[in-house]
Amino acid sequence: MLTTNQIAAIEFSSIRRAQDRLRQLRELGVVFAFRDSYSAGGTSQTRYALGYRGARVITAQRAEKPPAAGAYAERLERLGLWPKLAHQLGVNDFFCGLAAYARTRPDAGLTQWWSEKACTEFFWHGDIKLRPDAYGCWDEQERRVRFFLEHDTGTEPLSKVVGKLGEYSRFGTDVFGVLLFSVHSSLRERNLRSAMRQQLGYEKPGFVIATASRDHGHPDGPAGAIWAVWSFQDQIQERRRLAELPQRGPRIAQHASPVGLPFSEAAWDPHDTTMTGQVTGDERRWE
Repeated sequence: MLTTNQIAAIEFSSIRRAQDRLRQLRELGVVFAFRDSYSAGGTSQTRYALGYRGARVITAQRAEKPPAAGAYAERLERLGLWPKLAHQLGVNDFFCGLAAYARTRPDAGLTQWWSEKACTEFFWHGDIKLRPDAYGCWDEQERRVRFFLEHDTGTEPLSKVVGKLGEYSRFGTDVFGVLLFSVHSSLRERNLRSAMRQQLGYEKPGFVIATASRDHGHPDGPAGAIWAVWSFQDQIQERRRLAELPQRGPRIAQHASPVGLPFSEAAWDPHDTTMTGQVTGDERRWE
C-alpha cells in the first residue's frame, strides 16, 4: 500500500508523471486505488495497492498459483477500513524516503525491505517472536547498516513501547541489526528515552538502539543525521546519519533482486540453514 507521493518519490521524476501512469494502470486493473474522505471536508491522497490483474502478473512471474478473484477483491475492499492503515503508510513512508534519497546518490541504496509479515515469519524461535514494523538494510559510502524498525505514532503508552525491549533482548537482536525507534515528535523522543532509562536502568540491552523524531526536517530524510544512539546519559550528545550507526548482521554480497522483489539486493533466503541457525542460536557469529 503506497500513496501517490510515495510512488512518485521512488519511481518517477514528477507527481504529474506518476499520476498519469497510475491512472493508466488503474484503468487496466493492474492497481487498485481509493481515497479517504475527511469529516471536515476533502479527501486523502490516493492510496494504491496491487490490483487483481497485477497480482496475476506477479504470480505468473514467480510460477505460483494466482489468487481467487472473489477473495482478492474482498481483501482489497477491506483495505480502506483496515485499523492499521495509517500506521502502515507511515512505515512505508520511512522506506520510501530512503529509496527516494538513494535515487540521487550513486553510493547509496535501500537493499533490503521486509514487511512486518516477513519479519514475524522469520524472526522467531521457541516462544520468542519479534514483531517489528519492518526490517531493512541501508547502504551508503561503503557502509551497510541492517536494522529493525519500530514506527511509533504516539497512540501506544510508552510502557508498552519500551516493553518490546524484552523480546529483542531475549532474541539476540545484535546478530541481525540495530533497533530503530522512529517517533512522531521531539517531545515523544525525549519521553521515550526517559522511559527506556527507567526500564533498563544501568543494564545494557545487549544490542544497539537508536531513536529519531520525524519532525526533524532534515533534507536527507531518514538517511540523514537524525539518529541518536541510546546511552544512559540524560542528554543526547550527537546525531548520526543512518549509515554511521554500528554495522551489525550478516555480510551478504549484493546480488540481483529476484523477480517481483524490489529492494532485496542484500536480503537472504529465509530458508537458508545458515541463517536459521543464527535465529535458533546454534551459531552466534558471522564469518
